[in-house]
Amino acid sequence: MTDPGRTAILRAARKAFAREPYNGVTLRGVAADAGVSAALIVKYFGGKEALFERVADFTEAAQLLLAAPNERLGQHAVRTLVKYRRENDQDLLVRVVFAAGKGDERAQIREHFRDQVTRAFAARLTGPDADLRAALITGQLLGLGAAIAIDREGPIATADLDRVAALYAPSLQGLITP
Repeated sequence: MTDPGRTAILRAARKAFAREPYNGVTLRGVAADAGVSAALIVKYFGGKEALFERVADFTEAAQLLLAAPNERLGQHAVRTLVKYRRENDQDLLVRVVFAAGKGDERAQIREHFRDQVTRAFAARLTGPDADLRAALITGQLLGLGAAIAIDREGPIATADLDRVAALYAPSLQGLITP
């Protein structure tokens, strides 16, 4: 089970680093938004730099999304993304969208995403255009995550998981095993 304090801190930190330059983010501000003390952030993460590194890290997301053989990877990735959102009230990937602006810290988040997610998918793919196909796969997963985040009560967010996977996964699978 996820620790609610840690989850609140990460959620607040993601929001803060997405909206402010690194130098503008303070542990006190993140703590206030998370409803915890700055000391709790230090206890869990050790400080602002380590907290930023945790926010910028997509290793867990990649491991979860890629934990299936290629023959079932499209279905698995869709199910994992939707299920994770429903169980944790947060998305595995969408935070990278907020790193679209300028700044070294935002570039670092994008770089981590490319290295840890897109390139991990590319490494699994065989055949031509692996890098392009991996970028398209992660783009589709980002789109699905964003659609759920935007309309939390909408049809994608509330539909039966099997139905969502049955409709969405074939397009991913076509990129995985063309």
